[in-house]
Amino acid sequence: MAKPRRGIGPTLVLDADGLSKLSAGDPAARALFRKSREQRSEVVTAATTLTDVLRGDARDALVHTVLKHITVVDLTESTGRQAGELLGRIGLSGHRYALDALLAVVAMAQNRPVVLLTSDPQDMARLTEEPDVRKRDRVTIVHS
Repeated sequence: MAKPRRGIGPTLVLDADGLSKLSAGDPAARALFRKSREQRSEVVTAATTLTDVLRGDARDALVHTVLKHITVVDLTESTGRQAGELLGRIGLSGHRYALDALLAVVAMAQNRPVVLLTSDPQDMARLTEEPDVRKRDRVTIVHS
């Protein structure tokens, strides 16, 4: 795992679609990434996100270029337990939500404020809901 850079701006968390769009040069994703870098923010994704975007062929080169500039958070037994408990707490289950729950746990563990770039804003909003956290410190969901 790359050493985290403690930034001064919001931590940017990328889901698979956010990472893919950034790698493909999507203007909105690039603008958010550029702003994060200007603010010396940390940009992260979960190791499981790589499962969604890497295929072991030449198309991976662009993703690997982006990965040089972000922190890939390794997952632990504790992360897995937290993700499972999160799913149980909000009444979700199954493969459809497992990777999202892992990314949500990673996002909520980052220095605040956190911005999560995702293609699934409704599910990720449910998974990152923190009613006991001040509104300004909650994870902000941005649709990719």
